[in-house]
Amino acid sequence: MKIFIGADHQGAQTGKELEKMLNEEGYEAEYTKLENNPEDDYPDFAFDVCSHVLKENNSIGVLICGNGIGISIAANKVKGIRCARVVNEIDAYHAKNHNGANVIAFGGLDSKNAFNIIKKFIETPSPTEERHLRRIAKIIEIEKGS
Repeated sequence: MKIFIGADHQGAQTGKELEKMLNEEGYEAEYTKLENNPEDDYPDFAFDVCSHVLKENNSIGVLICGNGIGISIAANKVKGIRCARVVNEIDAYHAKNHNGANVIAFGGLDSKNAFNIIKKFIETPSPTEERHLRRIAKIIEIEKGS
């Protein structure tokens, strides 16, 4: 599984630390090639990571900005992406197992907590219960313009 990480200037240090931590744990993590600077814009990082997630089968995205809200809103504008702003491991579990998220976003977390959340997201199985699959299918239909 490949993990694409992107962050605006407020999350860049955490994002780079996470890339290193995940790679040291044997995951294949890649930090965005976009340049960070004090004037960068979180939508650019969301769109970059999401485009990689859509191109690479069995991959996930991790997005970081000041509070995780703006970058998750931007990510959810990309067709095929279901991004959830998470603040703990329980959120990460529900995002993936109940909502079929393929990207998570957060802000203001230290690297250790963020790493644990990402690990929980990775280890969580995709949805299999009919009620969750039905709800995800409704979201996909709306996304298609139905």
